[in-house]
Amino acid sequence: MAYNAGFPMGYQPYYPQYQYQAPQVQTPQPQQMGGRVWVSGEAGAKAYILAPNSSAELWDSEQQTIYLKSADASGIPSMKILDYTIRSEAPANPAQGVKAPDPINVSREDLNALQSQIDALKDEVRACRQTIAESEVYHEQSDLRRRHESRKSTADESDADASES
Repeated sequence: MAYNAGFPMGYQPYYPQYQYQAPQVQTPQPQQMGGRVWVSGEAGAKAYILAPNSSAELWDSEQQTIYLKSADASGIPSMKILDYTIRSEAPANPAQGVKAPDPINVSREDLNALQSQIDALKDEVRACRQTIAESEVYHEQSDLRRRHESRKSTADESDADASES
């Protein structure tokens, strides 16, 4: 019988291959219920990973908070935190800071007087436009007269110079 390194021929010794595997740490995955993503506190929202150019609404399962998390084109995340309250009825007083406009009561006579003032101002504007237009025509005519007189005097001078020679 032939031997191969102390083993019978045809026998392959088993040498186990040991490979080191790092322990895998599992991060708790957020629960998705009814289309909402639930996380555990702000730490869970910060740990939630987003793809670049995406966003998510993350609902806190511990507090009445919604985290609006988004990532820009380079994958850098940003987060807005919203706290909400649950009510059973509409609030007794409307939101503060929002004031309803004061009602304005005007008589028909006041409106007619105001309309008369507006009409008078329109008439004044029309009169001013007419005056400006007439003034422009006057100035154009004056300029034409001056040019004509200037040409006439230049022509008279040239005729006088020609007769003296």
